[in-house]
Amino acid sequence: MAQTVSPRAPRADAVRAGSAPGRKVPSTAGAPAPHLLRRRRLFWPFVLPALALYVVFLVGPAIATLVLSFTRWSGAGAAPEFTGFDQYRQMFASESFGYAFGNTLVYIVVGGVGTFLFAFLFTMVLRNMRAGKTIRAILFFPNIVAPVALGMFFGFVFKYNPSKQGLANFVAQALGLPAAKFLQPENVTWVVIGALIWASAGFYITILMAAVDRIPPYLYEDAELCGASPWQQFRAVTLPLTWDVVGIAGVLWTIGAIKIFEMVFVLAGPGTYLPPNRAWTLAIYVYDRSFGAQGTAEYGVACACAVVMIVLVTVLVLALRRVMRRERLEY
Repeated sequence: MAQTVSPRAPRADAVRAGSAPGRKVPSTAGAPAPHLLRRRRLFWPFVLPALALYVVFLVGPAIATLVLSFTRWSGAGAAPEFTGFDQYRQMFASESFGYAFGNTLVYIVVGGVGTFLFAFLFTMVLRNMRAGKTIRAILFFPNIVAPVALGMFFGFVFKYNPSKQGLANFVAQALGLPAAKFLQPENVTWVVIGALIWASAGFYITILMAAVDRIPPYLYEDAELCGASPWQQFRAVTLPLTWDVVGIAGVLWTIGAIKIFEMVFVLAGPGTYLPPNRAWTLAIYVYDRSFGAQGTAEYGVACACAVVMIVLVTVLVLALRRVMRRERLEY
C-alpha cells in the first residue's frame, strides 16, 4: 500500500509574518510596541507649549532678576550698571530690610503653627460630625475673599478712635477694659497673624479633611474598641496616614506666607502710602524699592531682595521636606 506524504508545513513564524517558507524573517525582539511609539511622538507636541510658557514666564524672569541684582538700575531709559555685591550690602545694611526679614519669618513660623493647630483641631472635631461637610464649606469661605477686603474688614474691627471705636475696642470698653491701639506698628504683626489664621485655616482644613476621608473607617472603629481617646486616634491613626498631605500643606503655607503683602499694606498703612517700616514684610520691601515714594527707583536692590526671597523659600521648603520625610504607610 503506497504511503502518502503530506507536504511540509510552513513554519509558524513565517505564516504569521505572511512570508513564504524558508524566507528569513527579521527579528522584532527589543523593538518598542507600536502604541509606545505613538505615545512618544505625541509627547513633545503636548510638552513643548507648557515648557515654553514655563521658561518664558518663570525661568527667564528668575535669571533676569538674579542678573539685575548685581546692577544699579533705575528703570526704563537707564542702562543697568554692574556693581557686584553692592546692592546686597546696601540691602543687608538697611534697617527696613531687617524689620521686613524678621516679620516675614514670624508670619511663616508663628502663623503656620497657629494655622495648622487650628486645622488639626477642626480635623479631629469634624470627622464625626453629621454636618461636617457643611461646616467645612463655611470655614473655607474666608479663603475666597480678597486679602484687601479682609484687611479693610479687620481695619474697621480693630480701629482705635476715642470718638468712634472699632468693634474690638467697643467690646473691650463695654467689659471695662481700656481701648488698645491694635494697628500700631509694634502690634499690627500679631493682628495680621490672627487675620491670616482666621482666613487661611479653612483652606488647610479642607485639604486635611480630604486626606482624612480616604482613611478606612474600620481603623477608627478598632481604635475605639481599644479605648483610644480622640487625641490618641488623631496621633496614632489620622496623623500618620495623612503625613504626606500635611507636608504638602506646609510647603503651600511657606510659599504663600513669604509673599504676604496686601493685608499688611492695608492694616498697617493708611491705604494711600506705605506703612511704617517696623511692619514691613519682604514683599513690601521689594515694592518700596521698586515703586515706593522714595524718589528714584532702585530695581537692583529690589531684585536682590527678590533673590533672598527665592533662596529663603527654597531653604525652608527643602528643610520642611527633609523633616517631614518618612516611610509611606499603605492602607
